[in-house]
Amino acid sequence: MRTPLRPLSRRGLLTGTLGSAALLAAGGSLAGCGTKGAQQTEAGCVSEDLSGTEKKLAFSNWPQYMDVDEKDESKRPSLDEFITKTGIQVTYTEDINDNNEFFGKVQNQLAACQSTDRDIIVLTDWMAARMIRLGWIQKLDAAKIPNVQANLLPSLLNRSFDTENRISIPWQSGLAGLAFNGSVTKELRTVDELLTRPDLKGKVTALSEMRDTMGLLLGSNGHDPSNFTAAQFDDALNKLKKAVDSGQIRKFTGNDYAPDLAKGDIAACIGWSGDVIQLSSENEKVQFVAPDSGAMLYSDNMMVPNKATHKGNAEALINYYYEPAVAAKLAAYVNYICPVKGAQAEMEKIDPDLAANPLIFPDDALLAKSKVFMALDEKQEKEYEGKFQQVIGA
Repeated sequence: MRTPLRPLSRRGLLTGTLGSAALLAAGGSLAGCGTKGAQQTEAGCVSEDLSGTEKKLAFSNWPQYMDVDEKDESKRPSLDEFITKTGIQVTYTEDINDNNEFFGKVQNQLAACQSTDRDIIVLTDWMAARMIRLGWIQKLDAAKIPNVQANLLPSLLNRSFDTENRISIPWQSGLAGLAFNGSVTKELRTVDELLTRPDLKGKVTALSEMRDTMGLLLGSNGHDPSNFTAAQFDDALNKLKKAVDSGQIRKFTGNDYAPDLAKGDIAACIGWSGDVIQLSSENEKVQFVAPDSGAMLYSDNMMVPNKATHKGNAEALINYYYEPAVAAKLAAYVNYICPVKGAQAEMEKIDPDLAANPLIFPDDALLAKSKVFMALDEKQEKEYEGKFQQVIGA
């Protein structure tokens, strides 16, 4: 099994560049981005599609998020195949390193209904929701993405910020849950164990990504992380505060928990499935656990921004990556949850071990109890993030 060496997981990069305090500051500075000067409407910001005459496409993605030929890293097999098959020339750029940082790159153009010179961008759920809320993303033609309609995992249907799956299409997904090092501790199954078990005191970390940590705590209290009230959020936050005040939680991290978990310097944590795949390939004692109350499911999503002039070409590429054989080829390299039904059977032909990996192809039972964090409006985003940052001491 080939596990690509990635300097940071997609999810780790969310906090790796700016840090939690800076993310809060960025969120606060964007509080006015719902004002009339930034908000756009489909009727007020019309985009022209030149796909019929221009066979090209500009695709912005995260680093290490596309399959690469092991012998020639200038080649990207699945993308090269798309180019050959369609004649559409793709300019592929790895220029997304952090959601807020990228937002800063493009917000002035999108707020003014101007081109970003990109036809596809890939952003995480909460940032996708923000851009959709601002009216900055084009709606896709369902007839041109039939593979998405047929093959998108049921667990990723009807997300609150895109109920019709017409604006943001998952590129890859992942889980936030529990992880532990069996060399230094016994197994754990619940969030409450992580937060209260005496043998874990001071040997636990949690994520500085509010949606993942708080989503898991909401679930542990019996509430739905995809649809909760302010009072339910506060109850979960009080639970987290008790664990902080008691010394149970050592610190809050991005994905820099990974080396400490691998070495046994921490015994258990809230972590991301993509990291644990990499760690477990080196030490099988490091394991990922979807807590009994459910894991958090997140996606990085393909979207076509306003004034992109090759929407039809973008739809062709999106549809292509929802062919199960193509999706399997991509998943074999990136090792995140594949959002495409049928890809697991295709992966059997590539690598049976990967096909059997539940962190790439979770079973229906796991997906059924995994939740996507509720889409927040601007006021909620600022309020909840602020409260969370106070508790974690950022």
